[in-house]
Amino acid sequence: MSPDTLHEGAILVADSHYAPWRTAFIDFLSALEEGKIQTPQLILMGDNFDLLFGSVAQTLRLNQDAITLLNRLSLKIQILYLEGNHDFRLSAVFPHIQVIDRAHQPLILNHNGSRIALLHGDIGVSLGYRIYTALIRNRVILYGLNILNERFGGFIIKTLIEQMKRKNHCKKIENFEAIAARHVGVEWTRGCDTVIEGHYHQNRTFGQESFTYCNLGAFACNERYYAVKSSQNQTVLEELIFHKEPK
Repeated sequence: MSPDTLHEGAILVADSHYAPWRTAFIDFLSALEEGKIQTPQLILMGDNFDLLFGSVAQTLRLNQDAITLLNRLSLKIQILYLEGNHDFRLSAVFPHIQVIDRAHQPLILNHNGSRIALLHGDIGVSLGYRIYTALIRNRVILYGLNILNERFGGFIIKTLIEQMKRKNHCKKIENFEAIAARHVGVEWTRGCDTVIEGHYHQNRTFGQESFTYCNLGAFACNERYYAVKSSQNQTVLEELIFHKEPK
């Protein structure tokens, strides 16, 4: 299956924020594995885990069930994983998944003659944020963080967990049109028909000067996901809601 193609029927999932206390994402992956939901291609748009840092051992332990399930699923269908700001340095964690780190986003794919740009969404932001995100992904810093966290009973990750539990993933952003418009005129958007990103959880679409902008709703809010369809020679995202079937 071509790695540069967005396939018909592909499924996009953004901002699941999976955690031991928020498990709908693992139920969704189980439905894929069991064939209850079918797709030739699964694209994870970032922040699919609340906390998953590839070189911080406690975050691997916290998420082991979902990691194992994703790795099994990656042997059956093509999975692309766009790293977010909550889940990064994942290439070694998911050896059979095409992992796209922040530096290599957007990912440009072709769908029936259209150029589709996919990104988590935390690019084109302030200098301060760019410095922060570079530091938090730094291999040496993460190595030190892991040592400190393991030596002192996991206090760093436990603190982050408490912060994540208080976060509202379904908050509406006022004047979001201004954020959506920041990609207009950027070099990589030239020739793109559609720009799709997560991160902001807004579930909104706008027509821009030369492309259609789509911000995906968060799976963590109402368990939304999206299927890629063709309609009148255009790429359309069909919004779907996951419902776990009773056993």
